[in-house]
Amino acid sequence: MSTTSQRSDLQRCEDGIPLPIVKLNRWSIVTIILIGVLLQQPLWTTGLFVVLLPASVFGRRASLIYFIGRKVFASQIRTAPLEDQKLQRFNNSIATLLLGAAQLAFLFQASLVGWILSLAVLAAASVALAGFCVGCFLFYQFNLQRFRWGV
Repeated sequence: MSTTSQRSDLQRCEDGIPLPIVKLNRWSIVTIILIGVLLQQPLWTTGLFVVLLPASVFGRRASLIYFIGRKVFASQIRTAPLEDQKLQRFNNSIATLLLGAAQLAFLFQASLVGWILSLAVLAAASVALAGFCVGCFLFYQFNLQRFRWGV
């Protein structure tokens, strides 16, 4: 592969997040939370929180899932549709916020609240895999309201 084609692939990834990596992120969320719920082990959600937090704060350059996805899906990401990286970061931030709140609930012995918050993240990721992205809808509404208010 030539340096020119490698550079254009990197530039393309700078424009957005390839859809296979977005799906990997969603599947990771669903799988890890489901394992945690089935085993009744909050440490699974803690691990997911730890993985998502750097991606939410620093973006994809700090995302373990993005790093793994680029290696695993190297041949697919060249032609894959892209998702706006701001949208993906917004979605991850919502998941991280809810999982962080769940960790606090587990810490303060409010396990039911912790599992409800974790299941909300699971539900949103599952629905997104099925075709409707709740976070995308919220992102659109948020930006629409900002436009209306002139912010």
